[in-house]
Amino acid sequence: MPTFELDGATLDHDVAGDDGPLVVQLHGLTSCRERDERMGLDLARALRHHRVLRYDARGHGRSTGDRHPASYAWHHLAEDLLALLDHVAPGETVHGLGPSMGAATLLHAALRDPGRFASLTLAVPPTAWTTRRAQAAAYLASAELVEREGLAAFVARAATTGPPPALADAPLTEPAVPEHLLPSVLRGAASTDLPPAEALTGIDVPTLVLAWSDDPGHPLSTAALLHELVDDSRLVVARTPYGIMAWPGLVADHVASHAERARHPLR
Repeated sequence: MPTFELDGATLDHDVAGDDGPLVVQLHGLTSCRERDERMGLDLARALRHHRVLRYDARGHGRSTGDRHPASYAWHHLAEDLLALLDHVAPGETVHGLGPSMGAATLLHAALRDPGRFASLTLAVPPTAWTTRRAQAAAYLASAELVEREGLAAFVARAATTGPPPALADAPLTEPAVPEHLLPSVLRGAASTDLPPAEALTGIDVPTLVLAWSDDPGHPLSTAALLHELVDDSRLVVARTPYGIMAWPGLVADHVASHAERARHPLR
């Protein structure tokens, strides 16, 4: 797999497809592209005639990272994303999609570089603003648990809270973050938030918001408010595994309907 060197990290990535507009797919906190695929969250799998860039965020999967919590704040992950795009697809306008932490990263990146994205797909947006404080406290407690009792204790605690209904059929998976980095990754997540709501009203990118129900870590309130803030957006809610199965097709339709916005510089 190709790699890309950054300050404090090496990003492992791959590109599928030989031609067509570029789609970049991100993943969620403590996950990676391989784990998301096992969970049925490979949202780009229905795309045709596109190149698909997938990568593991710093500290996740096959990518490396450091022990500085600030490295895992969403605005810093957005800088990683934009640097990787400059490396893989310099000058191109791309389609971005990703769940949870990936969705948050995309929002920060879209505000930092407004002309970079032809469309956005924000899947299961995480806690934000008023709901972020309680989630941050949970992340800090989990970081202390890992340091005190190890990764197995963290996995065991997570298993006590069942998945949302839409993931009822998904296999059980363990975090794709090394134990020695997990406390830093969790503390970085605790320190960060979505951009201010007033800033998000300036996003002028066609946006598909995909949400699922009954998940305090990814509340419908965030998805609904993003739909309200981003003028050109559509919200779809999955309440069963069948709803999740429809997402790749919805993503493919969304990307295809905004193909004219993608820009490819002459090479």
